[in-house]
Amino acid sequence: MYRLGLRAVCFPIIIFLIMSFLNSVIKDSKNEYASLVSDGVAAGDIESFVDTGSYVVNALVSGSIFGGFPSNKITAVAGESGTGKTFFCLSVVRNFLDIDPDAGVIYFETESAISKDMIESRNIDSNRMVIFPVNTIEEFRTQSVRIVDKYMEQPEDERKPLMFVLDSLGNLATNKEVQDAADDKNVRDMTKAQLVKSAFRILTLKLGKANIPMIVTNHTYDVIGAYHPTKEMGGGSGLKYSASTIVYLGKKKEKDGTDLIGNIIKCEAKKSRLTREGSKVETRLYFDARGLEKHYGLLEIGERAGLWKNVAGRYEIGGKKIYAKAILKDPESYFTQEILEAIDTQAQKEFLYGTDDD
Repeated sequence: MYRLGLRAVCFPIIIFLIMSFLNSVIKDSKNEYASLVSDGVAAGDIESFVDTGSYVVNALVSGSIFGGFPSNKITAVAGESGTGKTFFCLSVVRNFLDIDPDAGVIYFETESAISKDMIESRNIDSNRMVIFPVNTIEEFRTQSVRIVDKYMEQPEDERKPLMFVLDSLGNLATNKEVQDAADDKNVRDMTKAQLVKSAFRILTLKLGKANIPMIVTNHTYDVIGAYHPTKEMGGGSGLKYSASTIVYLGKKKEKDGTDLIGNIIKCEAKKSRLTREGSKVETRLYFDARGLEKHYGLLEIGERAGLWKNVAGRYEIGGKKIYAKAILKDPESYFTQEILEAIDTQAQKEFLYGTDDD
């Protein structure tokens, strides 16, 4: 009994001494990112999410239809040419700005594909979006780091929500490639992958500390010689290691009569620290101001949750049989808050790590 009592008295003292020592280590290190885990991991903890504007995409990357992309991490969106990567990003940008009237976006553009008309025709507030044309990896690295540092110089209570987009990584050259082209040399720069890795190594911690989300688009290519057909992102391993989430996009075109109005986007979580890798969803991406359709894909999750049945292409809801197209034309009448919460419970079971279905 005496020993137990002595241990009970000494234990808090030991904890206090350990914490004092660890705090002194943090102070002496002068590492701005170091902290006791109990105080929160400055560049690691995910405090909030960026709503993508699509419930099923939110579930794919965060495990909840009310989640989205991590607010302090890098998210890679990859796919072949024409899969809608830029339109996908612009839809997320619009949603980000619509949710918070104080928010802003820094858009690093490498393909000379963005115009004022494209932005404003999608109802994106052009007064809160800055386009930074960049040509080389070094230029992108320098400008992005300067912006983050300037952002962090502001008092914490004056910092407004900010998002970075790089569209696209695959189109960035290096300073050496630009100089070689000027000198009429056709020599591949073997340091490109290292420069990409260096840029994201620097940015990852800075973005995490600043709580700035970043979306990076990238091209994919077919792996030659693989037993099963596979796709990989270009640009080396830098983005693959630094991105918290990697989403691969596939597509099938959707027409209204003879007019191409958008794509049914097939999204796969190739890498995720929150949800099951390999999970897939489909969503609808319009090429016009509508962007990502918010409720597309919920009917299927709701059916798996037992909320309704699909009979011969129609859903039995409230004693009525209704086509999906009619439901999606008036989603608020069917997807009430109670229904959305039930769908979210099912989405967590399907997408989150550590749930009963694992």
